Amino acid sequence: MDKEMQDEESAVPAASHRGDTLELPLFEDAVLVDKDVIEKLTEGLISHYLPDLQHSKLALQELTKNQSVLLDTLDQEIAKFRECNSLLDINALKRALKLQQQKHKEVLEQEQQRERELERERQLIAKPAKKT
Repeated sequence: MDKEMQDEESAVPAASHRGDTLELPLFEDAVLVDKDVIEKLTEGLISHYLPDLQHSKLALQELTKNQSVLLDTLDQEIAKFRECNSLLDINALKRALKLQQQKHKEVLEQEQQRERELERERQLIAKPAKKT
């Protein structure tokens, strides 16, 4: 089957130029097409689709611009969240530091209280009187 298609393709002659016309190969007859006709058809096709394509291009540019603005805004919001999280972490550290200082103060006060009690007990212990 592929061989048949190759035979058919090789039987079709390529397009050839003759002055102001272009000869297009067909299976049965060759057709002569004027270059002006081709240009006018091309211009007509372009003029038909170009406005829509330009409109689409502008719409895509606007979408790209809006997307860029959204990405910038999103970056700013992410930065704000990171800053808030940092502040929360700093506040948690400050609280932890305060708790640690409070605990240290309590331990120090307990130690001082024990020392005062020991000193009081020492003073209450009977001492032998000195001989005079």
